[in-house]
Amino acid sequence: MAVSNSIAKKAPQQQSAAVVFMAGSEEIKLTPAMVKAYLVSGDNTAVTDQEITMFMMMCKANHLNPWIREAYCIKYGTQPATMVVGKDAFLKRAERHPQYDGMTSGIIVLNDSGVEYRTGLLKFPDEQILGGWAEVFRKDRTHSTRIEVSFEEYAGKKKDGTLNNQWATKPATMIRKVAQVQALKEAFPDDLGGMYTAEEQGVEETAPTNVPQIEMTEAEAVKKPAKKAADSEPIPADDEGDSLL
Repeated sequence: MAVSNSIAKKAPQQQSAAVVFMAGSEEIKLTPAMVKAYLVSGDNTAVTDQEITMFMMMCKANHLNPWIREAYCIKYGTQPATMVVGKDAFLKRAERHPQYDGMTSGIIVLNDSGVEYRTGLLKFPDEQILGGWAEVFRKDRTHSTRIEVSFEEYAGKKKDGTLNNQWATKPATMIRKVAQVQALKEAFPDDLGGMYTAEEQGVEETAPTNVPQIEMTEAEAVKKPAKKAADSEPIPADDEGDSLL
């Protein structure tokens, strides 16, 4: 996610600045200490002040509540941090829109009979997943928004070229998520544009394991730092429970 030079230059001076905004009916307060201690998945010791500022600004601009996994930051080693929005956040925001009229989705498989478009996630052992599809309906449009995505284009892979754990074990779930998010963003560009899920960015979909209660203060966050990645393995967000806004 691109960040303006002005924000990047100000990041070091804003290390202790709090960001306060509304996410739904909740008033959210974020500080760099809170983000670093509780909202970074992977190596929180490697995340930079600039990346923390970027994450806080993303949450504020999109009214995302990171304490309920609507957004989180993924950081591994020297790689740039990835700002992730949960799929459920997209679904919740779309459902709040007065013109939203439902969505259907599924997977595209190749079997002995040829290519089949299937609703849902059912895949038989002898079938190959080619992609996913989703169709979003709006009350104010005569035509639906339908998206089809290729499995090869989005499948998350490790450095050695093999699929990462989630794409290897739950390929149907993962590619359908991509299709759903893509369709929702195209149907509601003003509300959902500019946000990306872990699946779209090719990273392992993990959420922080030590998120505190929303009432957690900055002083408490500083006293109780997050565990390092080496101490505990991040727990993947619920496959169907991760979301968008």
